[in-house]
Amino acid sequence: MTALEKATGDVVLKFEPFVLHVLCQELQDAQLLHSVAIDSGFRNSGITVGQGGKVMMAVRSTHCLEVPLSHKGKLMVSEEYIEFLIHVANRKMEEN
Repeated sequence: MTALEKATGDVVLKFEPFVLHVLCQELQDAQLLHSVAIDSGFRNSGITVGQGGKVMMAVRSTHCLEVPLSHKGKLMVSEEYIEFLIHVANRKMEEN
């Protein structure tokens, strides 16, 4: 709260979800890993094939959070709401 009170610009609370990049030897390996990731709840997962044939599988969670807290130095939310957001972000971290 002390840092927020001193802020002169915009402040955003941002939580980034889990991401795991796996270089796969073959496309079939990536497809199998993709199926496992999706079945495990990592719905933002995907496969990328590069120009050189490099197959990359990204396992991604959907647990993101981005909330503006202040604008041009003015706090836009209550301290109680910030405490709630921190609780939500910590819960998302545990789920990750």
